[in-house]
Amino acid sequence: MHGKHKLGKQEPRHATTLASEPQESRPVLLRQSLVALTAEVQRNGFPGFRAKQVYHWLYKRCVESVEQMTNLPCPVREWLVASYRLGGAEVVDRRDSRDGSIKLLFALYDGRRIESVLMSEGPRRTLCVSSQVGCSLRCRFCMTGMGGFVRNCASDEIVGQYLATRRLLPVGERPITHIVFMGMGEPLLNCEAVFGAIRRLTDPQAIGLSPRRITVSTVGVVKGIRRLGEANLGVNLAVSLNGSTEDERARLMPFRRRDRLDDVLEACRRFPLARQHRITFEYVLLDGINDSPQDARRVGKLLSGIRCKINLIPFNPVPGVLPFRRPPQRRIERFREILLEMNYTVNIRYSKGADIGAACGQLAGHADAQLLYDARGGGEAGEPSASVPRGARRTER
Repeated sequence: MHGKHKLGKQEPRHATTLASEPQESRPVLLRQSLVALTAEVQRNGFPGFRAKQVYHWLYKRCVESVEQMTNLPCPVREWLVASYRLGGAEVVDRRDSRDGSIKLLFALYDGRRIESVLMSEGPRRTLCVSSQVGCSLRCRFCMTGMGGFVRNCASDEIVGQYLATRRLLPVGERPITHIVFMGMGEPLLNCEAVFGAIRRLTDPQAIGLSPRRITVSTVGVVKGIRRLGEANLGVNLAVSLNGSTEDERARLMPFRRRDRLDDVLEACRRFPLARQHRITFEYVLLDGINDSPQDARRVGKLLSGIRCKINLIPFNPVPGVLPFRRPPQRRIERFREILLEMNYTVNIRYSKGADIGAACGQLAGHADAQLLYDARGGGEAGEPSASVPRGARRTER
């Protein structure tokens, strides 16, 4: 099966309260640590173990409402409903690719939209999650930033993408094994929420994924790389390089407050790596732009002394919208050969889900591609943009 799923016809369950929820005074249940929730449970006269039961329902059973927590006494459930809103994210559209990938559109509490992609490869099942609504960076080869930046995702909205995706998987089907922060937005411009989500994803009392199965991808936000290292979360770091010189990178990634390439690489050299861990450098190959043998040799020299591997990502075209092409296969292979000769581990990563707009650089909240192209001229990077209407749908091909 491929194309649009009937799920896309649904409206959010909470559509009638969307307008009022931004002013909602109740804290969000999915943002509470177990320690904090236990303290609140006890402060309100209930046994502390009730908090663990709530956590079990939220993260192991993936319930969608407090009413489903059937082993909690009615007074506890009534207190939870009165004291918290659940939070999370709700699937409102699903698209299935011929290669087995699934792209999900989520509605957030204020009606904004984000996307995630579930990909399968052998025993591995990876969920690519979004950390921002839109993106302020406007990399020229990426669709996400073309509609502008709206807001950061909260930690519950990030974790909620995982929980909602897991609910869709039939019982007995392969579980989600890996998480990559490579969806919409720049994770290290939203450190508090991203780090909070990672703690919930790796907490054995919550979701319990190994930190080694989580990767945070950044364009190279130096302050964020430092903060990620200091947070000691044990997750993997991936850095989007995409250019072999400062000028080349500036043309492709022209956002304000961009850190200099030398500073990015120095932050990578100082990033604390556990034994056998490596930083991944991602390099989108664009025909005639950054794919020459000279580019490959410069990349090899830039990364000298950094324990790393390199993922080459042939560009995923969006005809009529993004002004780039994928390089010929022989040039992709030659780029890889040069780096292999320089003793790097190099993979060519062909993105999944291209037929449903789910490949690397194609996520845009299901907004129409031409509308995004028209919107690109307005609004500085980093400024909120209302140019993409809520609920906009990509035209079916």
